[in-house]
Amino acid sequence: MPPQKQYTTPVVVIGYALCSSLLAIINKYAITQFNYPGLLTALQYLSSSLSVFLLSKLGFLHHDPFTISTAKKFFPAALVFYLAIFTNTNLLRHANVDTFIVFRSLTPLLVAIADSLFRNQPLPSNFTFLSLLLILASAFGYVATDSAFTLTAYSWAFAYLVTITTEMVYIKHMVMNLGLNTWGFVFYNNFLSLMMAPFFWFLTGENVQVFHALGSGSGNLFDLTAFVAVSLSCVFGLLISFFGFAARKAVSATAFTVTGVVNKFLTVAINVTIWDKHASPVGLICLLFTIVGGVLYQQSVTGPRDALPSVAMQADIEIGIGDKDDLEGEKLRKG
Repeated sequence: MPPQKQYTTPVVVIGYALCSSLLAIINKYAITQFNYPGLLTALQYLSSSLSVFLLSKLGFLHHDPFTISTAKKFFPAALVFYLAIFTNTNLLRHANVDTFIVFRSLTPLLVAIADSLFRNQPLPSNFTFLSLLLILASAFGYVATDSAFTLTAYSWAFAYLVTITTEMVYIKHMVMNLGLNTWGFVFYNNFLSLMMAPFFWFLTGENVQVFHALGSGSGNLFDLTAFVAVSLSCVFGLLISFFGFAARKAVSATAFTVTGVVNKFLTVAINVTIWDKHASPVGLICLLFTIVGGVLYQQSVTGPRDALPSVAMQADIEIGIGDKDDLEGEKLRKG
């Protein structure tokens, strides 16, 4: 068993924030250069699951072994995760990054409500609720000056809003109750998503496009620029898998979601620099208020086991079977 490792909350939150901010731009660039969203995400799942498997074999990390019983329990969460990534990628395919940001910014308020309704978390305080409303209002103001919306883009945006809200709450529930370590969650999530990819590949008809591109030698399948873009998206996909699950263990679902929203500042800064379609200066001012709302946000009061000061649960699980039993006993004591 590898030595025990502690991941402090600031480290995992900063890691998640950087990956979350850069991944949106990288995925937008990748889908622009490699216009096959299903194949792109499948390559991300393949690289992440294969990397975890190989690094585990080489002794650099430890992940829980794959079992059918655990896979069955985890499958619903993996399905929600896949749908969230699927709708996210198609949203970036049909809309600009601004549209992605505003719908991503809507999630904290919905997650806070879902947390309270389905996970028995306390309702946000008045101050917290006002900060979430500020994020929401500012995000709407940010895109109010952007008229580049289409019905297709809005349809994918709405689907993304529904799936990402469900994913944020349901995955949090799985993280806190299934008893896998961080890399175990990364492996199960990506491997099961990879298994689902062919179904959606044929469902959307993307397989026809790919086979046509292979037969005709078109479609940038073997273009060097596309290769670099896809490779970067795969690397950051692996990194955000780790930091994402680690952050989910360290903070509440709503705080985790707000972290992703606030740190879209870097995404917008890069977006303004490299893309010609973005909001006006008034929209950028609204973005600053979105960030202010995130700074004002304070995590809702939770129980001591929910508001872990560090990602200690991963270390607890990695110690051994006895610690897993202790965790299960703690869950039973909490009811």
